[in-house]
Amino acid sequence: MGPAFIAAVAYVDPGNVATNVSAGSKFGYTLVWVVVMANAMAVLVQYLSAKLGMVTGMSLAGHMGQRLPRRRRIAFWLQAEAIAVATDLAEVVGGAIALNLLFDLPLMVGAVITAAVAMVILRIGDVRGQHALERVIIGFLMLIAVGFMAGLFIDPPPAGPLAGGLVPSFEGAESVLLASGIIGATVMPHVIYLHSSLTTSRLGSRGEGRSMRELLAATRTDVALALILAGVLNLSLLVVAATSLDGLPGTDTLEGVHAVVTSELGAGVALLFAVALLGSGLASTSVGSAAGAEVMQGLLGVRMPVLLRRVITLIPALVVLGLGAEPSRALVVSQVVLSIGIPFALVPLMVLTSRRDVMGEHVNARGTTVAAGVVATIVIALNLSLLWLTFVG
Repeated sequence: MGPAFIAAVAYVDPGNVATNVSAGSKFGYTLVWVVVMANAMAVLVQYLSAKLGMVTGMSLAGHMGQRLPRRRRIAFWLQAEAIAVATDLAEVVGGAIALNLLFDLPLMVGAVITAAVAMVILRIGDVRGQHALERVIIGFLMLIAVGFMAGLFIDPPPAGPLAGGLVPSFEGAESVLLASGIIGATVMPHVIYLHSSLTTSRLGSRGEGRSMRELLAATRTDVALALILAGVLNLSLLVVAATSLDGLPGTDTLEGVHAVVTSELGAGVALLFAVALLGSGLASTSVGSAAGAEVMQGLLGVRMPVLLRRVITLIPALVVLGLGAEPSRALVVSQVVLSIGIPFALVPLMVLTSRRDVMGEHVNARGTTVAAGVVATIVIALNLSLLWLTFVG
């Protein structure tokens, strides 16, 4: 128990906050079904990732590094790094926005502080071990839960419209963009790579005297608990926005959301929201950095110093902020980029876990492979629809 909670914190990063709040404030409960579907997808995908690492003793990136020829391996790494940059952009910018809301710090300063604190969190894992890092991340998750769910208790949602949001539907091209962003922000490709490495390094020592079936059963519980929590938090964000912020001006930015929450739900709820947003940015950017390092190690066999990697991945966020781009819009777009990267992680994961020569007796059941194929098909279809609507109209 534990690795899935590290993965889960990436599912409630600032990109999720911006995407889910935008979806709720613009389209009410229309996209509730997308959040529920995306979380169900995430449970399956993260279990397969953890299972691959546990059974084979090798991460997904490591498998790809072994199987791809050099040029394809480099190309695969480049797209994975682009995804890591988009991830880091969302998390660092989100942390900067939170620090601006709480302490009125300039966004550039907040971005640097967010990146620096993330390095300290990662250092805890290096010095104290993965179990200590898990405890820190779970603490952040609890903080995030309090902040993002507080609005539900102040202004509970009506049952009828909420249930109606479970019926699949869209309301124009913008809703398709947000649906793609929700899936990209939920089924996050970099965490698919990371989770497989967490189980390889962790369960070897704990597995003494345990059968693989027992370990896999524990992992299913780990994944289910962690991602149910993440799913509830994501749904809470959309539902609070749909209930209390629907149709109100200014909800297209996180700063505007904070102001509207203050006026509609009170300063206390707004403070909890800002603190949770900060915790979300700090914890998720730590996980994102670890995922990027794992991808580079697995595909290229290169272990870059954490400080150097942190500086390199911080640059795009600073450029975006320095150019004056609207931060909240950048968060939503970054999640769409993540959605485009999902098939590059999901399809190899599905193929590897369905091969008996890789997984042995723990190969996927036919139904599991079919379900993973359905997930990949839905994501690819949404991305094609998004590209068509964006460039054709």
